Amino acid sequence: MRLGKVIGRVTLSAAVPAAAGGRWLLVSPFNRALFQNGLEPPPGVSTEPSLVVYDNLGGGVGDTIGFIEGREAAMPFDGPVPIDAINAALVADVLYQPVV
Repeated sequence: MRLGKVIGRVTLSAAVPAAAGGRWLLVSPFNRALFQNGLEPPPGVSTEPSLVVYDNLGGGVGDTIGFIEGREAAMPFDGPVPIDAINAALVADVLYQPVV
């Protein structure tokens, strides 16, 4: 699982019926540089490429989420679905203190 910040939503004109009921979020994954502020929340957007994440938990813009990528992202569905990343957790706080 990786952490990321929701920076937008994706609107589709057509969707796979198996993915109905969820929405699509544009997520900026956290990288090591974003955690160097210690207890401060990670600011801004990372330099890593953003990705689209399927969400059925209710994540919104500005939220920190835990997402899973790869084959495991499609596991919650009954049949094969074209999903590469899924929201697995809504993160309330990130407590991290870098070792100096």
